[in-house]
Amino acid sequence: MTQQEQRTKWVFEPAHCKIGFSVTHFGITETEGHFTRYDGTVTAESDDFSDATVTMHVDVSSVDTLDRQRDDHLRSADFFHAEKHPQMTFVSTGMRVVEKNRYKMAGDLTLLGITRPVELDVQFMGIVLKDPFGNTKAGLKVTGAINRKDWGMTWNNIMDFGGLAVGETVRISCQIELLKQ
Repeated sequence: MTQQEQRTKWVFEPAHCKIGFSVTHFGITETEGHFTRYDGTVTAESDDFSDATVTMHVDVSSVDTLDRQRDDHLRSADFFHAEKHPQMTFVSTGMRVVEKNRYKMAGDLTLLGITRPVELDVQFMGIVLKDPFGNTKAGLKVTGAINRKDWGMTWNNIMDFGGLAVGETVRISCQIELLKQ
């Protein structure tokens, strides 16, 4: 049996996941959003996901910040340019144990046709061996931050008080529930 055959495959359970982000607005508040269409797979040999590999695809046109006008602007060429670059992808390249059930996950994030390395924090939340439907589930919390300008998202407005309308740092916060295949 090859190593790949020994690894367990898990898929994102969309009804119980949130692929979220936040960014500073006017330097005084956080505007939050999430994506409603995505898929992802995780493979791991270990029960604690310390050796996990992750692949995720996000339909950027599914961005939702609870404001239609803002969402339309985010889909435009000023930000995600969803018409030309409809998908954001993340592919992990390594997992490093920080402490029990906490890891640093390295990977490549592709956005607007630009691929750059990122490092995200991962917390393994546990496994439910049998949910009410007989499925095995696992939970991961993924957090981190990127500078949107590194992917060519440079649109902004300088406000009268000198601050930026939209912060450059995007905080990532994902709750991932996995279904064992």
